[in-house]
Amino acid sequence: MSLIPPDPVSGVDSGDEPQICAPEHCFHAFDALFCALTSKKPIPPVFPDDKYPLFVTWNTRSSRHGRAPRLRGCIGNFDPLPLHKGLAEYALISAFRDTRFNKIEEWELESLECGISLLTDFEDASSYLDWSIGVHGIYITFPHPSLLAAPSDRSEAPSPLSSTTSIPTRSYIKHSYSATYLPQIAPEQGWDKIETVDSAIRKAGWNGRITEDIRRSVKLRRYQSRKCTVGWEEYVQWRKLNGGRI
Repeated sequence: MSLIPPDPVSGVDSGDEPQICAPEHCFHAFDALFCALTSKKPIPPVFPDDKYPLFVTWNTRSSRHGRAPRLRGCIGNFDPLPLHKGLAEYALISAFRDTRFNKIEEWELESLECGISLLTDFEDASSYLDWSIGVHGIYITFPHPSLLAAPSDRSEAPSPLSSTTSIPTRSYIKHSYSATYLPQIAPEQGWDKIETVDSAIRKAGWNGRITEDIRRSVKLRRYQSRKCTVGWEEYVQWRKLNGGRI
């Protein structure tokens, strides 16, 4: 299940937790793109080939001091993938197949940074409000509003309670919407929980009015992310140290 979030991945693992996501993961993804664009020989990965859901993000760093990087491509997968193949594959998918952008070209390499997010701690939320801003990413699914209860049964009062506790039907699956936001998106955008969920509903493709019944129809799965980012200069140093040519 490939998904496209709208914003960059940044930062590194911090605190006393094991470093699940490391610079070597970013270097491997960077190497896949560099070699695809230049026909150079890739450097084999030496980190463990564990399996994780993952996102690969390409950002363009500004030449102006203090200016935030701009998103250049970002696509990921919620199915656990072996890191050796998965990072290399999604490095290219994010670079060449993110339909929001033109394909990345060789002349852009020196301005790029690569961000990796490895997704962990997936949990089914009890409601669309059962998650923490800055801690959890959200993956939402919801049925087409025409499949909800009759108007006389609907409520406009804000409520965290879900209105869909039954097992999804074939009709639900056929006519459902889905979207995701990584954990950093809400704080970066300054959104509260309802604003984040509403934005995800729009991102999923629903263009009609967002009612409380639509929010309560949302099935939300929360997750966490371990992140790391490296820039072109760091990648070049790593590649040279490992015997690669630039």
